[in-house]
Amino acid sequence: MQVKVINQQVDHALKALKRQLLKDGLWKELKKRKTYEKPSAKKKRKQKEALKKRRKAYKMGY
Repeated sequence: MQVKVINQQVDHALKALKRQLLKDGLWKELKKRKTYEKPSAKKKRKQKEALKKRRKAYKMGY
C-alpha cells in the first residue's frame, strides 16, 4: 500500500492512508491486534458481530 506525499502535504497523505486502511478493513485489524483478547471475550465479540450481520441482512430483506 502506497500513499504519495505531494508538495509536502503530509496531513493529506495521512488522511488518504487512513481512508485506504478503513476501506480494506486493516484499521480494525490493527486495533484488534493491539491488545490481547481473552478467548471468552473473543467468542462473545464474534457472536455479537454475527448477530449484527444477521439483523442487518434481515432488515435488508435477504
